[in-house]
Amino acid sequence: MKILLLGVGLQGRAALYDLAHSPDVAHVIAADADISTLRAFSESLPTDRVSATRVDVRDEARVAELMQKAQAVIALLPHTFRAPIARQAVECGIHYVDASYPDGAYDALASKATAAGVAIMPEMGLDPGIDLLLARQAVSELDVVTRLDSYGGGIPTPEAADNPLRYKISWTFAGVLRSYADRAARIIVSGAPVDIPPRALFSEAHRHTVTVPTLGELEAYPNGDATQYLKALGIDDSVQHAGRYSLRWPGHCAFWDKLVNLGFLDETPVEVETATVSPRQFVHDLLHPQLEYDPDERDAVVVRVEAHGLKAADSRRVTYEMVDRRDTKTGLLAMQRTVGFTASIGAQLLLRGDIRARGLLSPVCDVPAQLFFSELSNRGISVQRRVAHPSADT
Repeated sequence: MKILLLGVGLQGRAALYDLAHSPDVAHVIAADADISTLRAFSESLPTDRVSATRVDVRDEARVAELMQKAQAVIALLPHTFRAPIARQAVECGIHYVDASYPDGAYDALASKATAAGVAIMPEMGLDPGIDLLLARQAVSELDVVTRLDSYGGGIPTPEAADNPLRYKISWTFAGVLRSYADRAARIIVSGAPVDIPPRALFSEAHRHTVTVPTLGELEAYPNGDATQYLKALGIDDSVQHAGRYSLRWPGHCAFWDKLVNLGFLDETPVEVETATVSPRQFVHDLLHPQLEYDPDERDAVVVRVEAHGLKAADSRRVTYEMVDRRDTKTGLLAMQRTVGFTASIGAQLLLRGDIRARGLLSPVCDVPAQLFFSELSNRGISVQRRVAHPSADT
């Protein structure tokens, strides 16, 4: 296998680590704008199968040159670059994998990818990604699904949650703030969709608590559109309640509810004496250095999917859950592992022939779940399953 990795930031480093340690991968071209950091990391890997190179992904000729040396490309880049890279991958006749929600431009590329005999596979990350495969497993165990709740979050472990927010950065902080301020949510209540505007995401009316074994009580708030995968899962006609939620330590929602509604995450600049400042940029630059993990601190990642419904006329609740923590030996955060390893696994499954579909793919339909979970287990990431028989489903 020859794989091109574009973007070797936080999550990309984990993908590179995994590719470099996978015996099926003959060569990895790791490309990033920050060549000094990339070289330092790649030189720490015990392999000569990695080539580090500097690239500006806006340079289509240079990207095409690198793609011609690979069979698949993994793009762990800001969202604005994904669609152009996917288009180039199809034109070059290689598979494309990313860890984010599908870009609208992918639909137009689907038939071209099929004709070229390649796959475009977004959503191979944590959320979306692992959560979708857990959902498919949970749903498959019920005859009728009446409720589907999906939870995901990256938080510091209790001993590392030592600042007033009890939160630290394991993802791009700019992206976190953007999701807090700009992304509406949609849930299903009593069979009807309910839209939640960004300024209400953290409100008391829309948050609740869940208890995670080994971590304790966490609070959940709506995150994204819970309706978008129901049809693909085959439960859009039966489900009465559905939600996708992010998890944080208690107190997080109350804090951000106030800041969002006071305008601290607005992007419209305000004048401060002789300067003009974006409130969101101010919050980002003020908090970012205070919320970084120390090398010896650990994060935790949680993904939980609960499917409620009927199996042979009996009420049943099926829960699949994954909890991972920073690997102190490699230094890789749990968020890096669960996103980067997943993207790496996706590319390898395509090139091994374990995924044979072509065109625009989704983990919901096209990734062999048990094989994927086995690959995660080989990397020290385990999935737990629980089944309960409540007297009545809600």
